[in-house]
Parts: sequence; structure tokens; C-alpha cells
Amino acid sequence: MIAYIIRRLFAAVFLLLIVSMITFVIFYVVPKLNGGTPETLATRYVGRTANAETVQLTAQRLGFYDPIYVQYWDWLKGIFVGKTYNFGTSAETCPAPCLGYSFRSNQPVLPDLLDRMPVTLSLALGAAVLWVLAGISVGTLSALRKGSIWDRLSMGVALAGVSLPIFFTGLIGLAFFSYQLGWTAPGGSYVPITESVGDWAYALLLPWITLAFQFSAQYARQTRAGMLDTMNEDFIRTARAKGLVERKVVVKHGLRGALTPILTIFGLDMGLLLGGAVLTETAFSLNGLGQYAIDAIKNQDLPKVLGVTLLAAVFIVLANLVVDLLYAVVDPRVRAA
Repeated sequence: MIAYIIRRLFAAVFLLLIVSMITFVIFYVVPKLNGGTPETLATRYVGRTANAETVQLTAQRLGFYDPIYVQYWDWLKGIFVGKTYNFGTSAETCPAPCLGYSFRSNQPVLPDLLDRMPVTLSLALGAAVLWVLAGISVGTLSALRKGSIWDRLSMGVALAGVSLPIFFTGLIGLAFFSYQLGWTAPGGSYVPITESVGDWAYALLLPWITLAFQFSAQYARQTRAGMLDTMNEDFIRTARAKGLVERKVVVKHGLRGALTPILTIFGLDMGLLLGGAVLTETAFSLNGLGQYAIDAIKNQDLPKVLGVTLLAAVFIVLANLVVDLLYAVVDPRVRAA
């Protein structure tokens, strides 16, 4: 088990390094391949109204004339030891870990990301609890009652949940439940959990349900398919022949065998959502990482976009690392792989 964990940790570190390289290439090398110059990159930092001399000096001080490997090493080193941006008349310091410095807002990117993270974290974790409980429960019951009215009805609702986009169900939910009936909080009414747990849950209730409706549908269909395959295996018939009660057969043997693909998609979904639930945050006017990325793209603030992208990649890699470790718990055969 220890050797398995060590292998996965080394693989995660190596993957993060590869992701950082790809991210750097996308934001710094691809524009050059598309005809960009160091001056055009520097213009994004100083603005289009700056004169040519200022743009050239900025490009030089930011290292845009250096070879690509030197720029990448300087950028990677800034994550661990910080970075100082020297503009001649002034110097801006970005302390470690430095994920970039926004020259439009004149502040490092990481504090902004940490300030927005509780919103995205609250949204993702709350919705995850709902969609996992609902999806696995509905999928298991549908598999045990294959062909019944419950099975057809629940899978029909699941199909609707997968098909309807969040920006549609979210706006419909706001119009009906918040503004017409007044049952849920209106958009943009996030309350930190440190201030009031009740107000925090009330403000996020509709976003949780909206997000969980789409994901739980996928989990219900996946659980149903996995349970149908698992419940026909020989070890299920052996467990029943040994006299085990049906509840233990279903939960301990059947459901456990069907959880492996569920863990896979759960790790991917959580990693993506922690990197920013763009559509949900936009629909409900929540100032999380997703809304932060949208604002950065609109303002063409490259350091902010780069910081969100790298942070989202980190979340995805870490989520998959946790999934790999959970595999060893759910399926002991994985430990020997």
C-alpha cells in the first residue's frame, strides 16, 4: 500500500510539471506562433495607450526577449521563491507562491484566487453531497427494479437532467423559486459560512440543487449500468447462496463493485468544479473562481487567466490522486497494480 501511494505521488508531481509546461506554452508560445511579438505581449500588461518606448522597455524587463526555456524557468521559479517586476521607476513584488501579477489591478493574482475560493469550494462540495447521495440511491433502486415504473420514470428525469444546460435550469429556478415564490435566496446573495451557517446554506441552496440536478442524473445512469453488470456476477450468486441478507449483498458486494467508475467521474467532476463552476456562478452571480475567470477574459488580463488555469489544473490532478488512493480502498486488487 505504501509503495502504491508513493508511485501515485510521484506521478502527480510529474503530471503537475507537465501541466505547467503546457499552460506556459499556451499563453506565451502559441501567441508568438500566431504572429505575436514581445511587444504585443507587453501591451497586455501596460495597456494599448502606452508609447512604443514604454512597451519595449516593459517587454525587456519582463523577459519576453529571452529564450523560451529561460522564460519558463523564471516563471516556474516565481511560484516557489516569488518574483519582482522591475519597471525602472518602480518595482512590484509578487511573493511566493506567485501565480502571476495583474498590472490592471496592480496586485498579485493568488490573493484574489484565495479570496474567491471559498465561494467555489462551498458550491462544489455542497452540490457534490447532493448529487452523490441522490445519484447513487436512484441508480441503485433503478437497477434493482429494472423495467418498473420507477426505473423508467427516474431514468427519464435523469435524461432530462443531463440534457438541460445549467444556465437554463438555473435561470428558471431563480425566476420561479426565488423571485416568484420567495422560497430560495436571489442571485448574488452569498454569505460566508463563518458569519452564519444557516444563511450560508440558504443562499447556496438553489445553486446546489441546480448543479446537483445535472450531475446526479449522470451518476444515476452510471450507477444503474454498473449495478446491472455487477449483480449478475458469480460472486453475487455465491453471496446469496451463503445466506447473506439481500441488503448486505446489494451494499457490500454489488454497490462496492460498481463504485469504481463512479469514483473516476467524481474525481474529474470535483477537479473541474473546484477550478471554477463557470456557468453556475455566472447564472447565480456568485463571485467565485469561475466568475473571476470570466471577468479576466473580458478584460484581457492574461496573468489572471493564467493563474485560474494553473489552479484548476492543480485541483484536477489532486482530485485524481485522491481517486487513485480510494481505488485501493474500494478494490484491493488495485494495490498490486
